[in-house]
Amino acid sequence: MIRTSPSARRVRRVLAAAGAVVAASLVLAGCTSGSSSPAASDGASGSGGAFPVSIQTALGTTEIPSQPKRVVALGWGDAETALELGVQPVGASDWLAFGGDGVGPWLKDAYTKKPTIIQTLEPSYEQILKLKPDLILDTKSSGDKDRYAKLSAIAPTVAVPKGGANYLTTTEQQVDLVSRALGKESEGKKLLTDLDDAYAAARKAHPEFDGKTAVVGSYTADGFGAYASKDSRSTFMQQLGFTIPKAVDQQAGDAFSVSLSEENLDLLDADLTVVLPIYVDASKAESDPLFQKVPSVEAGHSIVVDDADVSNAFSLGTTAAIEWALDRLPDEFAKKLG
Repeated sequence: MIRTSPSARRVRRVLAAAGAVVAASLVLAGCTSGSSSPAASDGASGSGGAFPVSIQTALGTTEIPSQPKRVVALGWGDAETALELGVQPVGASDWLAFGGDGVGPWLKDAYTKKPTIIQTLEPSYEQILKLKPDLILDTKSSGDKDRYAKLSAIAPTVAVPKGGANYLTTTEQQVDLVSRALGKESEGKKLLTDLDDAYAAARKAHPEFDGKTAVVGSYTADGFGAYASKDSRSTFMQQLGFTIPKAVDQQAGDAFSVSLSEENLDLLDADLTVVLPIYVDASKAESDPLFQKVPSVEAGHSIVVDDADVSNAFSLGTTAAIEWALDRLPDEFAKKLG
């Protein structure tokens, strides 16, 4: 059974972030876009740095004239990233239907005031307008031009970076974008350093992962799917030392995942197969007769994640969620490798 006790490291960070917000009596927000490379940070301010800030995105240049005070976070994981930097969005999208404040248990009580929850794929622009934002974060989304145009008409909007369309913005890019927009670049770098350390500790604890193949799949009411190597779920596995079979990427093309049929279900076969149920009971995936015939499943080298919080942490791809998942999943993976 996957452990669900909270990480002491994560609890300390949440309390620190919440405490900083209360002490400062601020409700801040920001927007930015670009890549996580050093060049992407050129001209951006650090913590407490000077504004205005100019940020290049895949859909245009975002000019942030002054320190944001009212942020609306719409992209996948944008709200959590802002919260980890000590900034509380006034509006946010709850992509994984957590309810409440719209964030996972790894950021429980990070808000001091509940944000307005905004729809994900089709947000209400009127609702956003009423929140009077001075910054909109949409760094991990579809990259739709019409959506960007409508949001930009309301407030400066940080869109996806180059190559980030269709939810392919990496964790590093997201942290870089959000932290630069908020004038909290040094805090963003600290988040990424801590994440690197967490991955390194997991690799050290499990050297047997190095060079093994892994496929991360999904299971919904429509059947199975598999995530391409550039998706954050597969990146999680690669950071542990696993490799993603090239056949998955070949089938996915430019998308972050590929739907699987009876004919290509063997794409799930690898040294380790990990399946994430989405709004479907895990037992339905485990008992699927075609799934049971996948070689790695037959050999007992598969795991269907039956804890919704762990599955969501694995899927969200924010630094907080990843570290929470790292406290729970690697040991389970090791058991399945045998």
